[in-house]
Amino acid sequence: MSPKPPEGLTPPADGALPAVALAELPRHAFGIYVHVPYCATRCGYCDFNTYTAAELGGGASAATFATTATAEIRLAARLLDGRGDGSGSGSRSGGGGSSSGGDGAVPPVDTVFFGGGTPTLLPPADLAALLAAIDDTFGLRAGAEVTTEANPESVDAAALEQLRAAGFTRISFGMQSARPHVLATLDRRHTPGRLPDVVDWARKAGFDQVSVDLIYGAPGESDRDWAASLAAAAELAPDHVSAYALTVEEGTKLARRVRRGELLEPDDDLLADRYVQADETLRAAGLAAYEVSNWASGPDAWCRHNLGYWHGATWWGVGPGAHSHVGGVRWWNVRHPSEYTRRLQAGQSPAEAREILSADERRVERVMLGVRLADGLPVTEVTSAGLAAVSELVEAGLVDPAGLDDGRIVLTRRGRLLTDTVVRALLPEL
Repeated sequence: MSPKPPEGLTPPADGALPAVALAELPRHAFGIYVHVPYCATRCGYCDFNTYTAAELGGGASAATFATTATAEIRLAARLLDGRGDGSGSGSRSGGGGSSSGGDGAVPPVDTVFFGGGTPTLLPPADLAALLAAIDDTFGLRAGAEVTTEANPESVDAAALEQLRAAGFTRISFGMQSARPHVLATLDRRHTPGRLPDVVDWARKAGFDQVSVDLIYGAPGESDRDWAASLAAAAELAPDHVSAYALTVEEGTKLARRVRRGELLEPDDDLLADRYVQADETLRAAGLAAYEVSNWASGPDAWCRHNLGYWHGATWWGVGPGAHSHVGGVRWWNVRHPSEYTRRLQAGQSPAEAREILSADERRVERVMLGVRLADGLPVTEVTSAGLAAVSELVEAGLVDPAGLDDGRIVLTRRGRLLTDTVVRALLPEL
């Protein structure tokens, strides 16, 4: 969710989707993303569509978010059934069967992901109500993965117990760093010592999977600082770790400080060293990279919701600024919570714009995303011009020759460091 979404086509006021897109619904896993746009404070590096209390206008209270977002969930059921006229509720009891109406083409939900923002700023009862609305409307498939992000300071043991009882199976904590001065640079408010507590509470509450997020390359972060953060994360024995290089995004407080010379922008070579350090430490802790920036204890701990994005599956994004994709149609909602609320109260779709991808555009995206995965990209996704570059990529140590024996393009660790270079070689037509 970038600060300036791409320009797109104006969608119909009711949000109706083309029949050709709806016809693809039974072919793919179906996920729902819920964007909760509220934060206690704004982190200096963050360019996500988030708001603090001081930045919100009327009609955008967090207290009414669950009710408003439920209205979009009901709208999604009508539109995915091919009924954009607002008729029918689209609801049914959960249990993983077929859709509530139409021809039964809408599959039950495989994954739900609450992101933000800070979803756990909402009361656990509100998050539970939204999950129940998704289950009542579409049905959760047996064994569905249900994730929420959480800041360490935004939950306690009781809240985690309530979320687990409501059906949440996975939680992702925003750790970012174990060093207080690095957290201060990032404008993060939690103390490093809180992470062991929240992870312990999540385990005792019965969450199937616990994940932690890290950021490397912050100004002032030393090699020893990053090593300490990795060691602290490994000591938590998480099922999953995401580690991302800090990106200085235009329009953020961090970008302004870098522009004024107060902080230094992260160096590419330093970031590469940090990545290698992360891969070595996490591998030693029993976590293997299954995507360029994500490590897990095994396939059962892979984030299935994110895999849906990387495989170009179907997902509906609920909430202000949320993005969705169905059958090559991609759209995004209006960004401000007030306008989002106004549209839904008026019986309108909150979609701001959409784009319809051609078959070749979808293939290009499959190459760009699929090559990031540890199981690799099928060579059939690449044109003959792209395949001509594969031998050079192998010679450069960017592609594992063993993967080609199975008909897949698999990156080496060096290739993961130079993913953009590999993509450009595989897509010379761009």
